[in-house]
Amino acid sequence: MENIAPALLAWYDAEKRVLPFRTVSTPYRVWVSEIMLQQTRVAAALPYFERFMEELPTVADLAACPPERLTKLWEGLGYYSRARNLQKAAQILVEQYGGQLPDDPALLQKLPGIGPYTAGAIASISFGKRVPAVDGNVLRVASRLLLDEGDVTTPAVRTRLTQAVQAMQPPDRPGDYNQALMELGALVCVPGGPPLCDACPLAGLCRARAAGCAQQLPVKAQAKPRRAVDYTVVLATAQSAVLLCQRPAKGLLAGLWQPVMLEGSLDEAAVCAALKAMGLAPGEPQPLPNAKHVFSHLEWHMTGYRVPVAPCPAPAGFVWAQKDQLESVYAVPGAFRVYRDVLKKCL
Repeated sequence: MENIAPALLAWYDAEKRVLPFRTVSTPYRVWVSEIMLQQTRVAAALPYFERFMEELPTVADLAACPPERLTKLWEGLGYYSRARNLQKAAQILVEQYGGQLPDDPALLQKLPGIGPYTAGAIASISFGKRVPAVDGNVLRVASRLLLDEGDVTTPAVRTRLTQAVQAMQPPDRPGDYNQALMELGALVCVPGGPPLCDACPLAGLCRARAAGCAQQLPVKAQAKPRRAVDYTVVLATAQSAVLLCQRPAKGLLAGLWQPVMLEGSLDEAAVCAALKAMGLAPGEPQPLPNAKHVFSHLEWHMTGYRVPVAPCPAPAGFVWAQKDQLESVYAVPGAFRVYRDVLKKCL
């Protein structure tokens, strides 16, 4: 196993992707990129990262950003608590650390939204600290390399693999080593299918490959099935505007804006009745495509309608949003992407 780091780093130097947070690798940029990449593919996060850095290039800029604007910059990226925690942490950094991230992983973990993995990534990549940064990619690589058949969702197995990864970490390039393990898991030792062992620099050292069971690892406890909930989404439009309401300040998609959303999968008559109960005068409903959005613990199954309504003041709790306001003011989450795209075409 002492041969892992040299082979891995040689591969990383030759094959690593050119990414903006690697090209310019300040602690702030590493931090923001790591938060964005939680639960998000690199390709999907990159345009958000570029836009975010252009508008909020420093910790102080992030700390001072109006929350509504921050939410708009994050629109469509999902898991919006990440953005709120980023700003809370930035405000602490401005107040207590002069707007700079500390190099101590223990201090980093005291900041909102930063756990052991993110703290390890920042400390090793930006400050050269010899600490592990173990995410799902690294757990998968380590479990295969070491032929560890323990359940990686359990703390004991995660700790065991983390210690093994750290023991093989070279003192001179800890950040590159951590990134190389993540890169290997993302590009070669992939999930959801056979690993690309022929392209792996560690193939000759991999115990799972030698045993012919690489694809069966890592072992994970079966996740609980997600709960499915039916909703009807109504694009109530009048005079080139759509009716929106803001979600509660706490809970799922907290503080974001959504179209009229009714419980259950409703037919046209029920939709019209619901709109009349809100004080609106609906016209003929126009069916829209059904949509589904998957959260970690539940699924929204959505029936959609566009319904023209007679011009009137917005009901209590709602606003009329023009097309330009949808682009610049009101953050509508990706859960409504299908209907948001319809709106952009019809308003």
